[in-house]
Amino acid sequence: MQTPQPGSTERFTVQIDRDLEDIVPVFLANRKKDLLTIRSALAEQDYKTIQTLGHRMKGDGGGYGFDQITEIGSVMELAAAQRDHSAVEQYTAELEDFLSRVTVVYR
Repeated sequence: MQTPQPGSTERFTVQIDRDLEDIVPVFLANRKKDLLTIRSALAEQDYKTIQTLGHRMKGDGGGYGFDQITEIGSVMELAAAQRDHSAVEQYTAELEDFLSRVTVVYR
């Protein structure tokens, strides 16, 4: 995976096995839904929900070929466990940025 600099307009290119072509769009759409859930949970200081979502992303991201989602999920889970509001906001922004710029290439 190429890793553009934060604030860049470059795309993230992720190569995924063609066998996952039918389920990857659903996976990515669900991560976009997670953004809404995380923002709502953050507003309500529901760090348990954020911790759970971070844990799931940490576990699922790499299995779908998205190591960056795994990395973001891992630090988000930790930040939520520590009730670190600003860190959760930062990682939420990183996830949103990644999702808005990822390009999937099936091989």
